Amino acid sequence: MIIAVDGPAAAGKGTLARALARHYHFHFLDTGSLYRMVGLAVLASGGEPRDEVVALRAAETLKPDLLRDQDLRSEAVSEAASIVAANLKVREALLGFQRQFAAKEPGTVLDGRDIGTVVCPDAEAKIFVTAAPEIRARRRHEELAERGTAPSFASVLADIPARDQRDRSRVHAPLIPARDAYVLETSHMTREQALAAAIAFVEKKRK
Repeated sequence: MIIAVDGPAAAGKGTLARALARHYHFHFLDTGSLYRMVGLAVLASGGEPRDEVVALRAAETLKPDLLRDQDLRSEAVSEAASIVAANLKVREALLGFQRQFAAKEPGTVLDGRDIGTVVCPDAEAKIFVTAAPEIRARRRHEELAERGTAPSFASVLADIPARDQRDRSRVHAPLIPARDAYVLETSHMTREQALAAAIAFVEKKRK
């Protein structure tokens, strides 16, 4: 079984997807980390994320140790990841790996922006996690504060709609819910409530 969990930045999809993977004892892949790794590689080389040639080279030569780099979750890398993710050739370079991972037994949970629409359009269960911009900004700010790298809340809040617009307006694999996705609005939900709602949906699909 494949469970696709999509949604905008800081909506809580990563937390939910990991919890679902633990609940069902499925394999888990945070596909956003792949784009973060590309963005980080581009920045580390002194390149420009909007340079399509440089971004593609980074995608084709990804090093696994980047996944453990302490800068992977920084705001600069987040910004770079959002930019390289709009590059069709980068997306194509990473697509095969994602689909191969999704085929693992007994099942997988993939967290991203286009899992239910592009990567795994035949996934048995598709969930689109969302929340109000202010809620997402607060969650993101708290996450960064815990790492000791938080900018001002105002700057985090301003970045949310800008990133959403970039993700939704890109020509290739825009951020949109799949037509058969369960849209899970988590603004006023605890993590436990969101997980319970997601499990209830997945159980219906399993039956």
